Amino acid sequence: MTPQALADRQHIQDLLVRYCHALDERDWPGFHALFTADARLDFRAFGGPAGSAAELADYLAGVLASMRGCQHTISTSRVDLDGDEARVRTAAQVMMVSAGPQGQDHVLFAGLWYRDHLVRSPGGWRIRQRTQEYAWTHNLPPSA
Repeated sequence: MTPQALADRQHIQDLLVRYCHALDERDWPGFHALFTADARLDFRAFGGPAGSAAELADYLAGVLASMRGCQHTISTSRVDLDGDEARVRTAAQVMMVSAGPQGQDHVLFAGLWYRDHLVRSPGGWRIRQRTQEYAWTHNLPPSA
């Protein structure tokens, strides 16, 4: 593996981690900085929309505002580099705390895969396309 490929992989991993932190910190400017201007996101696997990064940020802000807490984590990324583009499949786990019927904490878990098409830009690697794939859920409330 070349030094450039190793550096690219590290930058890509950092991009994916920054996505998790942007969501958990509700850092919407940081969220937008992760994507190309023409990025398309598809979150329909969990009942969300498909659309631009701005449209998904609005949707996610609403979802996260209703949560008492959340934590997004990723692991086991498979990165296929091809020059200034990369295809990445990453396992993700999301833990969220919402209010239960009597006001108590209700903790739910979701497992998913992110399928990403990344491109190298003047500002570094960015997500051009992100699709969620359903893997599993645990302890969803009846209304979900």
